[in-house]
Amino acid sequence: MVYEKLSKNALRCMYAAGAVTGVILLAVIGAVDYFWVFPEDIDAGKWISLAAVLLILADVCVSPWFRFCRYRYGINEECIDIEEGYLFVKRHIVPIERLHKLEMKTGPLDRAFGVAKVIVTTAGGDVTIAFLDTERAERIADTLKKRINEIVVEQREERRETDHGRE
Repeated sequence: MVYEKLSKNALRCMYAAGAVTGVILLAVIGAVDYFWVFPEDIDAGKWISLAAVLLILADVCVSPWFRFCRYRYGINEECIDIEEGYLFVKRHIVPIERLHKLEMKTGPLDRAFGVAKVIVTTAGGDVTIAFLDTERAERIADTLKKRINEIVVEQREERRETDHGRE
């Protein structure tokens, strides 16, 4: 199987999504520290908050790069193979004949960076090919749709032959 990597637009989108998440988490930590959890005289709470802030900042700076380098996908006549993750690597292998539904999605950040997701649904759940350039996502969705239609036609023909053989 030939694996494909993501474009630089995907990396930019990953950094932007990480930054948005990081800002939200930092705001929550700041609000908790200021309003509720840690009175002024508790030094341990301040150190815990500082450690959490540093971990969040490190994650925002480092994890998009590792995710980008590890993410790859391959599509052939038989299956879709996706490998992703940086600490814990997950691999999804989906037989094309098991696909039930195809969907293409873009969120606000995706549109800003010109990327999209192709979501394939099987009886076992959903699998997402994420951070694809929009044109590439459209081509993949069209190719998979054609392949699914071919498989459906083949299955119908097999059923007809089986039904005629019983008569």
